[in-house]
Amino acid sequence: KMAVESRVTQEEIKKETLPLLPRVFTANDSRHHRVDEFSRGNVPSSDWQMYTWMDVTLKELTGLVKEVYPEARQKGTRFNFALVFTAAKRPGYGVKEIGSTMSGRKGTDDSVTLQSQKFQIGDYLDIAITPPNRAPPPSGRRRPY
Repeated sequence: KMAVESRVTQEEIKKETLPLLPRVFTANDSRHHRVDEFSRGNVPSSDWQMYTWMDVTLKELTGLVKEVYPEARQKGTRFNFALVFTAAKRPGYGVKEIGSTMSGRKGTDDSVTLQSQKFQIGDYLDIAITPPNRAPPPSGRRRPY
């Protein structure tokens, strides 16, 4: 008789099966939280946790956010996602925008995963929610003329 043994590395187990419970912060005013709101052990008050996996897509995360915030279910609501992480070379946190989705519409960032954006256990998710009747804030400074 021949025995076939399947070997799965620890790295594969971590990638495939271990769920995450990241802390999530949402802002309903179209802007991400300021990085200084994550300083000296303080965090914004809109804190909740989400049971998910590393291969979750931004579109799937959008669905989970809509379960928590029914008002965000409205078609045309925009969700901008950012990772908040401990900065490696200096004290405090860094922020990296990782993509956006829109309720009721397909988008180019829908299939972006936490894993593809180098999410690590201990990072936070910051989600800026923009209702459909409001434009997202302009990025950068604009001249009035």
